[in-house]
Formats: sequence, C-alpha cells, structure tokens
Amino acid sequence: MNKSKTFVRVIASTTFVCSLLAVLDVDCCFAAKPNVILIMADDLGIGDISPTNPDCKIKTPHFQKMANEGLTFLDAHTPSSVCTPTRYGLLTGRYNWRSRLAKGVLSGTSSHLIPEDRPTLGHMMRKASYHTAMIGKWHLGWDWHMTGKKIDFTKSVKNGPDINGFNQYYGHCGSLDMPPYVWVDTGQITAQPDREEGVTKAEDRYGWYRKGPIGSDFNIPEVLPHLFDKSIDYVKSQAELAKEGKPFFLYLALPAPHTPIVPVPPYKDASGLNPYADFVMQLDDLMGQLLHTVKEVGLDENTLVIFTSDNGCSPEANFPLLIENGHDPSGKYRGHKADIYEGGHRVPFIVRWPGEIEEGRKTEAMACLTDVYATLEAITGQEKQSLGGEDGYSLLPVFQGEASSGRDTLISHSIGGSFAIRQGPWKLCLSSGSGGWSAPREGDAKKKGLPPMQLYNLSDDHSEMVNLVNDHPAKVKELLILLEEQVQNGRCTPGEKVKNDRDVKYLPAGVTMPTRD
Repeated sequence: MNKSKTFVRVIASTTFVCSLLAVLDVDCCFAAKPNVILIMADDLGIGDISPTNPDCKIKTPHFQKMANEGLTFLDAHTPSSVCTPTRYGLLTGRYNWRSRLAKGVLSGTSSHLIPEDRPTLGHMMRKASYHTAMIGKWHLGWDWHMTGKKIDFTKSVKNGPDINGFNQYYGHCGSLDMPPYVWVDTGQITAQPDREEGVTKAEDRYGWYRKGPIGSDFNIPEVLPHLFDKSIDYVKSQAELAKEGKPFFLYLALPAPHTPIVPVPPYKDASGLNPYADFVMQLDDLMGQLLHTVKEVGLDENTLVIFTSDNGCSPEANFPLLIENGHDPSGKYRGHKADIYEGGHRVPFIVRWPGEIEEGRKTEAMACLTDVYATLEAITGQEKQSLGGEDGYSLLPVFQGEASSGRDTLISHSIGGSFAIRQGPWKLCLSSGSGGWSAPREGDAKKKGLPPMQLYNLSDDHSEMVNLVNDHPAKVKELLILLEEQVQNGRCTPGEKVKNDRDVKYLPAGVTMPTRD
C-alpha cells in the first residue's frame, strides 16, 4: 500500500485532522483523497444481481466483477422502501421521516425538499475541495417557473441540486414515468417541449409512462444510455484535474430499472426472462463501460466506486412471471418496493476501492444508506458536525476489514409511513401488514384482525413468516423504547440532540408506549 493511501486511513480515524493538514504538505493530502463515484439504481432488487443472489437468473457479469474486486454488503438497507425519501436519506445522512415528507414520494412538479442550509453530501464533499456533480434522476423536487398553474419552460429552474452542494447537475426532476420530460442542465432547460407524450399500461405492460410535455431532445428509450454517456464524459473531463490532486465526486442517480422498462438492442429479449430482466442486463453492461472508463483514463487506483439501489424491486417487474422462470427479484426475502418487509429495503451495496479494500470480500455488517455521509466524511478527513449525518455510521472500519461499523440498530420506513425498528436479529414492524403494496396491505390486514405489530427474528426467519409479538413482550417493549429514544433525539448516533422538522408519529392505532421500569 502506498504512503498517500495510508495517510487517508490515518486522517479518517483521528480527531486532529486540522493539525495534520497544517503541518503536512496540503497538495499531497488532497492528492491522496480518492475520487468518488456514487451510483444509485432505481428499483433494483437484492435478488437481481449475482453478487447478492447466488440463484440470480439474470446475467450480471460486470456487477459480479465489481464484487470480485471489492466488498459486497449482504445486510445493507435503504432508509425507506421508496424513491424520494431514500434519496433524502442518502444525501443528508438523516432518516427521511424527520423531514416534512411523512410518507409517499414527490412528483415531477414538486417543489424542492432539502433546504439550502441542510448539510448534504454535496456540501460536505465541496468543503473537502472536491468538484461535485449530480447526473440523472433527482426526485427531490426543484422549483419550476410557474405562470399560473403551468410551467414556463423558457425560464430557469430554481433550487435544484445546485443549492444542495453540487457545482453542476444534469437530469430530470422525478421518476422517468413522471412528466415533465425535459433535461435540466444546472438550472437551464436544454430544449423546449414540442409535444405531449405518454404510453398507457394497456399499450405496454412494461414501458408505460404518464402523459405529459416532453422536450425535443428527450427520448425515453435512450435516457439510460444517455446518462451513462454524460457520466463517462464527466469522468474524462475531470481526469487530468484529478491527477493533479483535485478530486471529483459524481452522484449518478439512475432512472432504471424503474418504469418505463425500455431495454434497447442488443439487450432487448437477451435475458430469455422478460423485459425487466433485459433492462437489468443493459444496466449491468453500462456499468461495465463506466468502470472501464475509470481505468482507461488512469484513475482506477484512486477512485472509490459505490453502487446501490434506492429500494427493492417494484411489482412492475412482473414477479409472477419472473418467479415462474426461476428468478425472484427479492431473493429469499419477503415483500418488495414500498413494503416494510426486507424485500422493500434490503438492497445491493457494493464498494470497490483498489488498494484500500480487499478484493472479493463479503460482509454481514449492518449498513444503511444514511451511512454513506459519515463514511465519506471520514475518508475525506473531516470532523463530524452536529448537523449532517445524524443517522449514519462510518463504514470505513468495515472497508478495512472490521466486522461492524458500530451500527446495531436500524429504523426502516414504508411508503405508507409505517415504521420498523431492528436491533441485531430482532425486527419489530409497527404495522398490521406490509405497510406498502404486497399482501396483506394495511387495510386488508386490519379487516382480518391482524395484530398492529409484528416481531420477527431474522436469524432463523428471514422470510418474516412467524410473528412472535405475543411470545416476547419484553423484547417488544425494549424495541419500542429504543425507537422512541431515536425519534425524539433527532439522531440515532451519539451526539447533541437535534429537532426533527415535524412532529413524528410512529405508533399505529391501538398501540401505546409502555412505561419504563
């Protein structure tokens, strides 16, 4: 291991970073900081790639190669089981339900969610002298210029990723099935809408998207490769600066394999399963092209690449057909996107950092995407602040071979606003049903008289089939008290108590907080 990379580890684990920077060669320190590429897929299930599912029937050789050269987390989770709240949690290092968004997701016309003064990955990486770029699906709202109730596409967009710490951005506002369909390049709309366009589910089971205005340069089937092209161009544009000690941070938020599911040749019909599987194969191949570019421009040895997904696979993938063909997007876990069950929020999480992370490792360390904030904070040698990363633990020790980051609890959240808290193998769901879209939905579960809470021991019941809530009242009480503490403290990590942005309600009807002993 070279001395500059050893130095990164030293500064990441000390509390006297500023002193070190003052007495050592600053340029050398900056050169030692890795470039960071953070890639988030949209609706990719833990069962959809071979590194996290040995029974995966979709061919994903590039993801497998990345895993063979890096570290695969097998117990990694999104803070929510749907798009917008997970993106909030990733960028802020803070659980999404502490924000004004109590449930659901934003639309393509929603106003911005993250205030300018809320610390984000963008702000934090810029503070560490990184050039920061966001490419892809934002889905955290920005402010269109409105004339009455209509968007004026001739005017600039305000309060986009630029106010959240990104030097530049290129993307679309919501999911790829949410209008308007226009590209925005750091506030500027690249081409005016010249038509209304949409596809109904009746017309295309997989490739549907809601009707709305679409820019003259916006082509739905080409969006995924276009975003990879933009990302590859960005890496090439930053390569020489990075070699001079001016690193970059790229947040690539993909719109796939979320609907519209639109694989193009040569991937179309390539899987032998269905269009969803074809689309995952296309994603895998494009990932391979991006990783090849990093190597081609000479940045491979000093670039940290993180790949993950924003939640579990959506039922739009057609679970019955895939399972009939021997493939389960949720692997061995129950549920899917939107649910409080594991299939809703347990996701692929692969990290590749040549020379720093031992190749081919797998870890059972519990992780949440809110941990990315604290991890990059440590890697870039910054002291932890009272705001920013309140719900994140640094994964750097796990990167270096430790069994745990120190995280032993996890709070999960469903599309309907249901909570779950986990400690070790024990998981308490504060819902009667899935809290989302799989059976039983909340309304049906309540009609059936199912209890308002579910307790599972994941060590011997990974499918969450045996509800132990009546068998372990002491464990239920312990987890409820733990949840209350982490909600009220405004953080799940040690530190100063901070306020939530709203009054957080987490107990389902019929449940009261137990009295403390």
